[in-house]
Amino acid sequence: MKEKQAKKGLSYFILYPMLLVFTIWLVFWIEETFHYNFAKYGVYPWRVSGLKGIIFSPLIHANISHILHNTLPLFIASSFLFYHYRSVAWRVLIIGWILTGIGTWLLGRPSYHIGMSGVNNMLISFLFFSGIIINYHRLVAVSLIMVFLYGSLIWLMFPIVDYVSWEGHVSGFASGLLLAFIYGTKLKKIYPNKNNVIIYPEDSDFLRQFDENGNFIEYIEKNEEEEKSFDS
Repeated sequence: MKEKQAKKGLSYFILYPMLLVFTIWLVFWIEETFHYNFAKYGVYPWRVSGLKGIIFSPLIHANISHILHNTLPLFIASSFLFYHYRSVAWRVLIIGWILTGIGTWLLGRPSYHIGMSGVNNMLISFLFFSGIIINYHRLVAVSLIMVFLYGSLIWLMFPIVDYVSWEGHVSGFASGLLLAFIYGTKLKKIYPNKNNVIIYPEDSDFLRQFDENGNFIEYIEKNEEEEKSFDS
């Protein structure tokens, strides 16, 4: 039973983020190998035909530099999402994905908008603000570290580079903030006295190695026979 639960935890923490990363690289490989141009499947603001980009645009990247820039933030942010918000992770990802696309369609300049940056901004924004709402400081710290390492995810929300979709970055940030208030508030009501989001059974042995401040402590599990022999 524990092994089954551990495998389930691993699938959330590793396999689903890897699937997301694999998908964007598969699309990029198809485009480069067979000389397709998928840009026409991006978001084109205020065109009905551009609405399909709400679904497809995050999967499309202009070049190798573009996709490399989005790969690691996507993997890290989605890993923390699926690990710490297991019960709502898919809803946050799907709704945030759609809201980011809709925002880009409403705010964007008349051009095709592509790339995972908007969704990455949504994920980081959600982790940061939900961490504040739930008082879970580790998620806030992780978000700040990612902003420090990938600062362009934030400063590209401003219209300072002509060929970058600042509208997508802004839409993602706003979508993450909205979802943080929706789901963060609900989770805080359910777990008002915990400085964590959800403790899962398969994670308990791992989490017991840390104190309430996140510092590592030595944890040794003893069986009943060992305890009896020690007591005698």
